[in-house]
Parts: sequence; structure tokens; C-alpha cells
Amino acid sequence: MELIAGNIMTTNLKQPDKVQLSTWIDPSKRHNFTLLYKISRDGCNAQTFHSLCDNKGPTVTVLYNTSESVYGAYTAVSWQSNGSYSIDAKAFLFKLKYNGTAHSMKFPNKTDGKKAIYGHANYGPTFGSGYDLYCFSGTINKSGIIFPLNGSATLGYAYDMQGQDYNTVMNGHLEVLDLEVYSVQERMLLQKPWIRNVDWSQKFEQEIKEKVATYKPLPGLDLQQRRILLVGQVGAGKSSYFNTVNSIFRGHISSQANVGTTEQHSLTTSYRMYEIHDGYGSKTFNFRLCDTRGLEENQGIPQVVLLTKIDEICEETSEDLSNVFFSTVVKECVDKVASLMGLPRSHILPVKNYECEVELDQNINILALLSLRRILNFVDDFLFNKSDEIAAEKMKRLKVSD
Repeated sequence: MELIAGNIMTTNLKQPDKVQLSTWIDPSKRHNFTLLYKISRDGCNAQTFHSLCDNKGPTVTVLYNTSESVYGAYTAVSWQSNGSYSIDAKAFLFKLKYNGTAHSMKFPNKTDGKKAIYGHANYGPTFGSGYDLYCFSGTINKSGIIFPLNGSATLGYAYDMQGQDYNTVMNGHLEVLDLEVYSVQERMLLQKPWIRNVDWSQKFEQEIKEKVATYKPLPGLDLQQRRILLVGQVGAGKSSYFNTVNSIFRGHISSQANVGTTEQHSLTTSYRMYEIHDGYGSKTFNFRLCDTRGLEENQGIPQVVLLTKIDEICEETSEDLSNVFFSTVVKECVDKVASLMGLPRSHILPVKNYECEVELDQNINILALLSLRRILNFVDDFLFNKSDEIAAEKMKRLKVSD
């Protein structure tokens, strides 16, 4: 996020823009966009661009300028550093926004793909025989929040600009807040889900909701409730997870817990225990969700991982949450997190918290309830072990006394 003249301009590709680009690339298919390079994160350096983007297949380059215009280019062939042009009849330039207002236009290649892109070790993304869009060369140092790119835009040589020009696309300058390069891959869904027996129906939602609502502590340990501690970095979605679960049982979107971050600081400033009420009655359930201040890096290792914000890593899941267990992207993320944390894959629980919704969503509810039911099962597993330990200790004391 960057602050420009008192307005916040987001410098990352939004879902509607991805849908538009996907339609331009191939209207019969949908595509995943994976960020490879971002100059505000990786530095504006030609060698860095090539090290992160060469030989990665189709890519989209997106520029966000200081006039709140968004534009860029697509190529279906890989970037190279060999100082030569590449043929690509599918390449095109585009604009998505002009002066802060959505204004989508596609500018196709008009030379049968000849000299569509130019790959040079000392050049950033470069499109067209006349350098229609030449982003930068060498290294560009940031000036405040701005990258003053040293490239050029001689539009119209290899791409049909349909009456548009340097001023109407780029506001007549190359001062940008950010430049991103995304890998573009055709979406692939698994033929069979990698988690089975999930029925995305109202009946199934009610069944697991009832199981959670009627959960009772393991007898014999004299415990009245189970406390589930939510631990994670700032902005991970701990408070949002409570709000999501609370919303399900309240019957409407709840914002009881403060959510969000202020700069790099958590809005949750201390330990807090939340009760989940059955609607608006006085009855509460036999478990509590306990929120904590967001942890700094390298603090704490959870035993169960709530994989939040899954809609941001997979467009197919974003459009229809019931695709989550068919998604190769989400599955790969689950596998990666399980490997990094040293946990079984069954301990990595994908969820989508309520964020911008104003009404309850059945699929969000089902996924949250599935995760909570799994957590309560893990709690019981732990307490069964504790119960066995207590029983063994009693037997040991009895033998000693005998």
C-alpha cells in the first residue's frame, strides 16, 4: 500500500483485473497469477528481474504509476537474457486503470508476433521492435516512495494502440510506485478432492454445527471447558477466525473482536478469552477461543495451523469456495506448510474468514466449522493422553504404597 496525495493506492493486482487479463489471454480458460517479481519488495534491478523471471513461461508485467494509472503487457513466451528478440503472436499491451478510474483496453500485437519482446541482461521487461514499452535498465533507486524509471514508451511500433498514446495510457511519464511480474498458468483442478466426504450443503452445515454446539469436555478430568489458544503473526487472521465462528452461531456477520493491523502492530494488545454464545441467549458452548497479541517472527510454533486467506492464492477457490479441496494450489500450500512446520498434513486446516462479506455464506461456514471440529478432536486426543498419564501415575503411586 502506498499513500499518494492523501489517497491510498493499492499496488497489487486485484481479482477483477486478473479476471480481465485471463479473458484477454484466453476467454475459454481461467488462469492463476503467481507473483514472481515486485520492485518495491525485490528492488528495481535488471539482473534481479531476470534471475526471478527468466525461463518461467507466460508472464504479465504490471506498472502502477503516480497518477493512479495501471498498465502493462503480457507475453506467452519466457523471458531471456541473451540480447535477442522473441516471436510471440499472443503478446499484447494493456491498460486497466487511468487516473484512478477503471478503463480496460487491450492492445494486440500487429506484426504477427515478430520482435514481440526483447530480452537483455541489463534491461527490465521490454516489449516491441521500437521499444513500445521499455521499462528500465540497470538499477533504479527509489526516491521517497517513487521509482523514476529510465525506460521509454514509443507506443505503436509493434502493438495496435487503437488511438491511445503515451499520455492516455501512462500520463506522459514513467514514474511508478511499483512494477510487478506475474507468472501466468492455466488453472488446473484435481479430478478428485484431496480431502473427501465434505458435502457443501445446508444439511451438512447443520450437522457439523450441531456437533460443535453439543461438544462436551472429556469426563474424568474435572474440566468445565476447553480453551483453544490462537497464535500467529500480526495480520494472520486470529481475531477474524473468532469473528467468523461467532458469526455462524450469531446468525449474522459479527465484528466483536477488533481486526486488522496498524502499520506493523497488532490490534490485539493482550490475552483475551472469548465465549461463543448460542445466538443471543445466555447459553455458551463448552469451549473458548483465546486471542493473543500478534507474534513477531520466529516466536512460537503452533500444533495446528489455520491456513487463512486461501481465496488470495487460488482464483478458482476465490470464485467458489467449494473448489478448495480440488485446488492444486491450495493442496501444494498445505503440503509446503506441513513440511515447514513438521506437522502432519491433517493438522493444516484451510479456512476463509469473513472479511468483506455482509451476509453469511454457507461455504465459509462449513469450512470454519470443519476446522473447529478438527481442533476440538485434537483437544480430545491431547486430553485422552493426559488422562492416561494421570491413570498411570496413580497406578505407580499405588504400587509404591503397597
